[in-house]
Amino acid sequence: MISRKEFQLQPLRQQIGLLYEHGACVMSIRYYGYKVNLYLLENFYLEVFYNHKKDRIEKIAPLDTSHSRMNFYVDQIKLPVTLSV
Repeated sequence: MISRKEFQLQPLRQQIGLLYEHGACVMSIRYYGYKVNLYLLENFYLEVFYNHKKDRIEKIAPLDTSHSRMNFYVDQIKLPVTLSV
C-alpha cells in the first residue's frame, strides 16, 4: 500500500488518517511529557508522540531502534529481530 518513505512525505494530518485507517497500535508508553504509541503500518513501525497537556499529536516518526526508548518496548513485547526502519 504505502512505503515508509511515502508515509514520511505526507503531511501530519494525512499520516494520522493513514494510521487510523490502516495501522495497528501495538502498545503505548509514557516518555517524559508524551504518551508514545507504537504503531505497525504495513511492514514498518512508527512512534506517535501525543502531548496530553496540549491534547494533540505533535510528531509521528519511524521507530529508532538505537534510541533508549527501545528499552520500554522490548521489556513488554517481542519485536522482530529485523525491523524495517
